[in-house]
Amino acid sequence: MYRLITTLLLVLLISSVHAQNEQAELIQDKKVELLVDKHIFLNRHQFTLTGWRIQIFFDSGVSSKKKASDALRHFNDRYPETEAYLSFKEPYYRVRVGDFRSRLEAEGFLRRIQIEYPNAFATNDFINPPPIE
Repeated sequence: MYRLITTLLLVLLISSVHAQNEQAELIQDKKVELLVDKHIFLNRHQFTLTGWRIQIFFDSGVSSKKKASDALRHFNDRYPETEAYLSFKEPYYRVRVGDFRSRLEAEGFLRRIQIEYPNAFATNDFINPPPIE
């Protein structure tokens, strides 16, 4: 029985080695190659990546733009080392802060600012890649 299993494994091994030596011809449209090249180019020149930010302000209405600007300015005064971003997605203005690679990093910063911003929360977003320490 042992000899039969050994022989069978040897035959399978030899046939797989033989199959690896054969050449495969790839037939594809030239447009596929252009798409692959474009994909590689975009990945090399991508300036954002998916990550996390803390949302500290969210409002709509008549004076929401001014309130958002005030929230942004106040945050920048208190935490100048952390980037803050004001954005508008109709009808809401929002202020998000930080460029965190992981939710764990974002939650750590959230704990730091939670007393001052009790309604703040971590949210996934496109971020500017922070420098690797």
